[in-house]
Amino acid sequence: MELKEVEKVENISPEDFKRNYYDKMRPIVIKGLAKEWPAYTKWNWDYFKKIVGDKRVGLYNNVKSDAYTPINTADDYKTFGEYIDMIKSGPAAWRIFLFNIFEHAPQLTKDFSWPEQYMRGYVKRYPMLFTGGQTSITHMHFDIDLSHIFHTQFLGKKRVLLFPNEEQHKLYRKPFEVLSLADFSNYYENNKTPDYEKFPAIRHAKGYEVILEHGDTLFMPAGYWHHMEYLESGFAMSLRAMQKSVAGKLKGAWNLFGMRTIDTVMKKSSPKWWYKYKKNKIDKSAQAILKNLN
Repeated sequence: MELKEVEKVENISPEDFKRNYYDKMRPIVIKGLAKEWPAYTKWNWDYFKKIVGDKRVGLYNNVKSDAYTPINTADDYKTFGEYIDMIKSGPAAWRIFLFNIFEHAPQLTKDFSWPEQYMRGYVKRYPMLFTGGQTSITHMHFDIDLSHIFHTQFLGKKRVLLFPNEEQHKLYRKPFEVLSLADFSNYYENNKTPDYEKFPAIRHAKGYEVILEHGDTLFMPAGYWHHMEYLESGFAMSLRAMQKSVAGKLKGAWNLFGMRTIDTVMKKSSPKWWYKYKKNKIDKSAQAILKNLN
């Protein structure tokens, strides 16, 4: 893999952001954005446990989904308070994603502001909390609705690996899914993942990496692939904004309501045939990439 560090700035003008990052679909970390929000100092485990600790949430482990499993199927359930106690006590490879904490505690929306100076089109009904225990992993994927995202880390450290959407065939994207067939777990610690023998095109993938800390806001352009590993227990919030173009909006809608439905139906009705069909498509796409590079 050819990786660059994501550029970090304390602050950036809207004009600079639009010209050099938004329009060019390049990620950037803005360190000063969240420091202006009450959430920067107010949000912590004890505060969340007090206001939403009794809410039942789905938990996800580090096991990468197989070829036959519908996406977003929880592996366990606990109250949010029980979950917080578990991940505070030490490494715990369990995470929560797409938790709309604001439905249960709408007062939290007063603790941050939507950064509309940088972009418009936010889906304000769905700010989302992402929480993980130390060693938990969010496997390589891109967000199905193809939104632009401001992802702010509020507690703990997290390592993020990023690739533009056009690198999808080098990453062995599963057809009709938003997931990679390859496993990138602990990619920075050894040479075992990803498996370059099995997935040789990954060697040629060009992307970015960054470690997010308290208060860092990462701009992830629409369709960016991302793999996240929690170096410490922590949580982050994502603010999503729809693409400006009609084509971008339509593609996101197709992914949500067309592509995902087809995949779910086929996994239930013809799982083995569907897996073989997709595996063949993956291999052909990767081979074409390697042929063009040689």
